[in-house]
Amino acid sequence: MDIRLMGFDPILNAFHHILDEDNQDNKSTQARTYARDAKAMASTPADVKEYPNSYVFAVDMPGLKSGEIKVQVEEDNVLVVSGERKREEEKEGVKYVRMERRVGKFMRKFILPENANLEAIKAVCQDGVLTVTVDKLPPPEPKKPKTIQVQIA
Repeated sequence: MDIRLMGFDPILNAFHHILDEDNQDNKSTQARTYARDAKAMASTPADVKEYPNSYVFAVDMPGLKSGEIKVQVEEDNVLVVSGERKREEEKEGVKYVRMERRVGKFMRKFILPENANLEAIKAVCQDGVLTVTVDKLPPPEPKKPKTIQVQIA
């Protein structure tokens, strides 16, 4: 019996696409990248506040310097904050007894509202917290009625 006839066709197509043998190396790389990004997004805490004139995103970026953090706008309205904390180089004669601090990629994505001013975005990193401020666009002017002069024919 063909399972695709029972409504599972989209699911099987997705799995078949991922497991396509012709592009297995590329697919597994894409799957690993997706899993790494998903883990980074799930483990990067953030707060979002709305003020009368702006949106403020506070993202924890422990151990990262401002030059190691990337703030971008993708696809016209997606704010992407990312960075990577690398493991310290091991010195001879020194070994870890316990390692609890997180290393690896940090990332968060936020869909910006329509009134976000993409030309007025500021990012400041202080004490391991990145604060991104996105100003709001002013509300559109209400349309005034247009008066048409009636002419005599």
